[in-house]
Amino acid sequence: MRKNKFKKWGKRVMGIVVSLLILIIMAISISLSIVNSYKKYIYNIENIPINNDAIIVLGAGVKNDGTPSDILADRLETSLEVFEAKAANAFVLSGDHSREDYNEVGAMKDYIVSNNIDERVIFMDHAGFSTYDTMYRAKEIFKINKAIIVTNEYHLPRALYIARKLGIDAYGVKSDKRGYQLMSSYKKREVLAQLKDFIYVNILKPKPKFLGESIPVNNSDGRITEDD
Repeated sequence: MRKNKFKKWGKRVMGIVVSLLILIIMAISISLSIVNSYKKYIYNIENIPINNDAIIVLGAGVKNDGTPSDILADRLETSLEVFEAKAANAFVLSGDHSREDYNEVGAMKDYIVSNNIDERVIFMDHAGFSTYDTMYRAKEIFKINKAIIVTNEYHLPRALYIARKLGIDAYGVKSDKRGYQLMSSYKKREVLAQLKDFIYVNILKPKPKFLGESIPVNNSDGRITEDD
């Protein structure tokens, strides 16, 4: 009896180990495929494609005083450089505004406005809870067909992958201007995020938590998104 129990236990452990190995191999294979296939869409400011509908800036954390963290400030600063290069005439600032006391997009807009940008070209996506949600809403709510995505280099291939799978002709500009705390952990988590979004865009295809009426960036006033 005891030998049979050990055999059953051993088979279960082996099954778990094999399953984990398969998952790890899948995650690494998908990650390498995404990075290698989509890094070609990453450009420098000097040679970035023009005539885009919008610059999509992906959110990140804010400080206790409500101002952008270093990583977010650099994304915003890079988006201003893209705007100055005349690659697009509008911003879509996408981040987490799930609570009254936490507002990434408000901090993002304040930063952009402080650089003398007309509020009419600044669109706020208050429900950008994930990269997938941001790109889905960019296509369905803001009717974006061609865009420049601004985020960190480690994050860009996945963002471009999702955007292009959802029908956006997307290009990326990396925002890395310095070293960042926790970057090594962000990069490790990115592999699992790539696996998750591969499943989302190819199999599950879920809708974001929030959608709503369309607000096309090409013929709308961004100020209507202020209290969305």
